Parts: sequence; C-alpha cells; structure tokens
Amino acid sequence: FCARVDRGRMNKRAVEAMIRAGAFDALHADRAATLACVGLAFDWADAQQAHAHQGGLFDFDATAHGASTQEPAMPQVAAWTVRERLLHEKAALGCCLSGHLFDAYEQEVRRFARRGLDALQDSRDLQLAVGIVGELRVASGQRGRVAIFRLEDGITAVEAVASEELLEAHRDLLREDELVVLQVRAQTDRFGGGLRIQVQAMWSLAGARARFGRYLSVAVADGLPPLADLVRSWPARRQTTDAGELLQGLGVRLRLRRPQAVAELDLGDAGRFWPCDEALARFKALAEAGDAAIVYE
Repeated sequence: FCARVDRGRMNKRAVEAMIRAGAFDALHADRAATLACVGLAFDWADAQQAHAHQGGLFDFDATAHGASTQEPAMPQVAAWTVRERLLHEKAALGCCLSGHLFDAYEQEVRRFARRGLDALQDSRDLQLAVGIVGELRVASGQRGRVAIFRLEDGITAVEAVASEELLEAHRDLLREDELVVLQVRAQTDRFGGGLRIQVQAMWSLAGARARFGRYLSVAVADGLPPLADLVRSWPARRQTTDAGELLQGLGVRLRLRRPQAVAELDLGDAGRFWPCDEALARFKALAEAGDAAIVYE
C-alpha cells in the first residue's frame, strides 16, 4: 500500500489513523503489529522507488535484486486489548466503531452487578450502577461544585451527579472513558425525561473487586508462589472511617491438590492484596495452568 499510494496525498500520520480506525483489518487483523510497521513500510516503499530509478544497462537478471524487493517481516508486538483497540478507534474517528468501551469489562462486572443501567428504577433505595464515564463537566450548585456526567454501558445512558466531596476523593477515577462502579439513588428527570442518578459512593474496578469479591482462588502445584512479595507489591489499603480503620483488599485462598487429598488454605487478613489488573495478572502467571480467579458468590 505504501509503495503504491500517492505520497503527496498520504503520509505516515494518515496511514496510522487508518490503521487505528480498522481500515487495514482485512489485510492484517492485528492492528498493533500493523501500526508498528508503518515506518518499515514507508522505508521499504522509498527503497523500491529508488531501486526503480537505478536500473542499469547490465541489469539483465530480473531476480538480481530479489533481496531488496522482499517485503520486511511484521514486527512482533503485544496485541491490543479490547479497551486499547476501542480507544485507538476513538482517537482516529471521534467514536468507538467496533464496540463499546464497556465491552472490555462486562463479563466480570456482571458477576457482582447483574443488572444493567436499563434496569435502574425510580427509587430512594440504593442501587448499583456500572458504566463508562462520558461528557464529564464540573458545575457550581447550591451546595458547592458538582460533577455531572453521562454513564453508559453500551445499551443505556443516564445522567449522573456526584457531589464535590466525591469529586475530590475520586478525581483520578472520575475521568472520561473510565469505568466506574457506583452506588446511586435514581429518580425521574422532570425536565429531560428518563432517569437521573445521584451518586452516593464510587469505586474503581479494583476497588469493586475488593468490595464485592469474596476471595481470589489460586490453584497451586508443587511449590508455593512468592505470596509475601505479591502482597508487598500490591498491599491492601487502609481507610479511616467513622467506624474505625478498615482494611480494603481481596483475600486469597490456595487450592492444593495431591494424589490422595484436596485442601483449600485461607491466608486471612495477612494475605489480602489490592486486586488491580497488574496484581491479578501476576497471580495468574504464578498459578498452576494460570488458574487464578475471583470468587464473587
């Protein structure tokens, strides 16, 4: 493509945007590898153009320059996650074309938040709402500043309002395109119709795992994983509340299988850790056959 295209009309930035948007998926579905080879492709195209103008009187053998006409190999890079692919699409097109950002989390989220935003009801009772933050803005209200944003789960979108206290406490979490887990009260919007939700509590996905997960079940073979190192790397968090200091983290249970016995060992509070994606990936890498999963029920 780079060798055939009019270089006066198509530069590297344009090709990169096309890759992010999925324009080359039919040629190579791995967008990460395709994007990584743009520089190689343009260098190869330049070499082909230069070679085409260097044919001499004694170039009788058409295969003499076979090495220079061989396309370079695709680079080996890590494939994008669903979230990364969709964010690249949004950067190129202004929207996510092949899915919704919530798709990357839905399978896990539905294990503790079974109902989608379309199931929220006008009620003073607390309800759980999970989605992606969009159209975030900060406005001044009667009781101080409030954060107003759209919460979307790929099917339904509702308007959410968070107090200044929550905004300050979760400034790193309350951002565009981020997943948030909310405890809310919902009421009918008298002006715009539909539901409007008032946020009462907020968690990241890691925080929701610690809040709603029972424990991490880890299959162990002959040797034990370096549990102390894992806990030190991702320690549980302590939060001071009116009821005292709370330890926020996910417990660990080891599943041991032997020829004549099966045992489950609960590590207790000393084994609690902060269940971010990096920590879970490390546990999976050390578990037998990658068998490490959060138990929610």
